Parts: sequence; C-alpha cells; structure tokens
Amino acid sequence: MNIIILGIAGGTGSGKTYTVKNLLKEYPSGNIVSISIDSYYKDLSHINYKKRIKQNFDHPDSIDINLLEHHLEQASKGHEISIPIYDFTTHIRIGKTSSISNVKIIIVEGIFALHYSQLRKLYTLKVFMDTPESIRFERRLVRDVKERGRTIKSIKDQYNSTVLPMHNKYIEPSKKFSDLVLNGEDNINVIINKIKALIKS
Repeated sequence: MNIIILGIAGGTGSGKTYTVKNLLKEYPSGNIVSISIDSYYKDLSHINYKKRIKQNFDHPDSIDINLLEHHLEQASKGHEISIPIYDFTTHIRIGKTSSISNVKIIIVEGIFALHYSQLRKLYTLKVFMDTPESIRFERRLVRDVKERGRTIKSIKDQYNSTVLPMHNKYIEPSKKFSDLVLNGEDNINVIINKIKALIKS
C-alpha cells in the first residue's frame, strides 16, 4: 500500500493549519487525513496545574515523539491508529481518541514536523511555511484567545519568553530539510496548487 506522508512545518501562526484545512478539500473524503503534532503533547496530568502552565510547550521535548513515530509507522502500513485528544486549557489528554485508517495521503502538521529525524525518514514529502514574525504573532494572538481560552498578557509573555526563542533555535533551522518552502502570505490557492503539484511529481 503506497501511502503518501506529507510533513508540513513552520512557526506558530505561519498558516499550516489553514493550509491543511484547504488541502483536505481538494481530495475525496476518506482518501486524505491530517494529524496535528499538537495532539501528541505529553500528558501532564501527573503535575499540578500551576506547574503545568509553566512548562515550555515550544520545546521539542514537550512532544511524545515515540508515540507519534509509532503511529506514523503503523499508519504507513495501512493499520488503524488512535490519535490522542489534548486539552490545551488544562494541558492534559482527555482520555478520548480519534481513529484513522485506510487512507492514501497523511498530512503531519506542526511546528516540529521537520525537526525530528525519525519523522523525516517517514515522510514522502516535506513542506515549510515561511511567514514573517509579525504576521505569525498576530495570528497566534487571535487563535489562542478564541480557541484556547488564553489571556492577551499570557500569550505575549509566553511568546517573548519561549515561543520566539524556540522558533529561532529549533523551527527555523528545520527549513533546510524541506522539499518546498512556501510563503505563508501567498494566496491560499497558490499555496494549495504548489503542494498538489509536489504530490503529483
């Protein structure tokens, strides 16, 4: 079973998720699925909440990479996998999962998608979303307030203390591993057409 695994990386707010949502519409339902690396944050239920919120979630060690690697290996063979569901307000896995199986294209999306060598070896194709830092911050601010129940102050504090430094140290350098670098400010149709052309090649 020849399954295409596409890794899409880029900084927070670079347009990864929006791109994936639009890419999913381009293929028949059931043939393509996306996996967010955010679903694989380590479960911190054993730590009290005050300590949880102080964790550096923009460091590669915050991801359960062994579980993600195992799931991708299984999915690449056509086996069913159960993806964890992570609660970003409490920083724990809620105990439920979502399952995928029998797909032709798997998109792995997240800031660290191209960072881990054990994931890169599983990808068929690798894409990096390159977006100016000011745009990325504005997008993250809107997202975290609306979708993750964060305060503006907590978002700004986290961005300056960990998000930006970790981007420069771990995410930006992973761009060199990509097969295609896309401008996150481009029209979405331009971005989608470039990715589809890469998949066909």
